[in-house]
Order: sequence, then structure tokens, then C-alpha cells
Amino acid sequence: MISGVAESARSHFVTLSPSRGSITLPAEVRHRHCLDQPGAQVEIVERDDGVIELHPLLPHRADQAWFWAERWQAMEREAQDDVSAGRVETFGSAGEFLADLEREASERGLA
Repeated sequence: MISGVAESARSHFVTLSPSRGSITLPAEVRHRHCLDQPGAQVEIVERDDGVIELHPLLPHRADQAWFWAERWQAMEREAQDDVSAGRVETFGSAGEFLADLEREASERGLA
């Protein structure tokens, strides 16, 4: 174990470029924390014990990145357009909804 690194923590070595003041993180770390996305930022915390911590600053949580992907957002916009244009149906109960699904599936030859 590296000194000061918890057993459950992952340890990685990084590349430093002192003349530019930059640090290169491994690609897998950047991807896992969505730091490979445009505009990604990192907060640097310098602790009193000399440890330097990097904290990803994300506009959304990493486990919700799928929702903010362009493909999903396009589908969200399409759904909102349908709602705005009145291309929706409402049902009084789950049973009515399921009956309508069965009717549509039958009409399309899917049932």
C-alpha cells in the first residue's frame, strides 16, 4: 500500500509537465469520472498534511452521464415536442393503459 492511500482506493501514477504546470491523468481515470468531456474541471484541495486531492467538478453526477448524453437529450427534446403538440394520451388507470398497448400491438400485428 502506498503511504496514506486507503486500502479501497485506486492508485495511479500521473505525468507531470512542470514547465506548463499540467498533470496528465490516465485515460481510464478521465473516462471513469467524465473528465474526458468538454469543459470538465478539477478542484485541487491542498490538505494540511501535504496531500493534494483532485476532485472532479461535474455539471452532473458521473452515474447520470447517460441522461446528459446528446443521444438521450435528443430523445428528451422529441418527447417534449410530442407533449407540446398534444401527441400524448392519458389513461385513468394502469389497466386502461395496458389495454391500449394490447390494442395497438394487435393492430400492428405484434400480438
